[in-house]
Amino acid sequence: MARNIDDIQRDIERTRRQLASTLDELADRSKPENLANDAKAAATEKLSQQNVQIALASVAALVVGAIAFSVVRSRRRSNDLKEVQRLLSQR
Repeated sequence: MARNIDDIQRDIERTRRQLASTLDELADRSKPENLANDAKAAATEKLSQQNVQIALASVAALVVGAIAFSVVRSRRRSNDLKEVQRLLSQR
C-alpha cells in the first residue's frame, strides 16, 4: 500500500527532529568541561570504594617502605665508604 505524501513528510520531519536532538546531546557530551566533570565523578566514585582505598593504602605503604629502605641502604653505604677511607688514610 502506497503511503501518503503528507505521512512521508511527517516522518521526515520527525526523523530530522530526532537527529537534531541526538546531535545536540552528542555535542553536549563532548564538551571538555562535561568530559572532565564526568571523569571527576567517576574517579570520586571509584575512590570511595573500600577495596580501592585498601589497594591505594597498600601501594602507599610499599612506596614509603621502599624509600625508607633506600635511605637506610644509602646511609649504610656512605658509612662503609667513610670507614674504608679512614682505614686507607691510616696506612
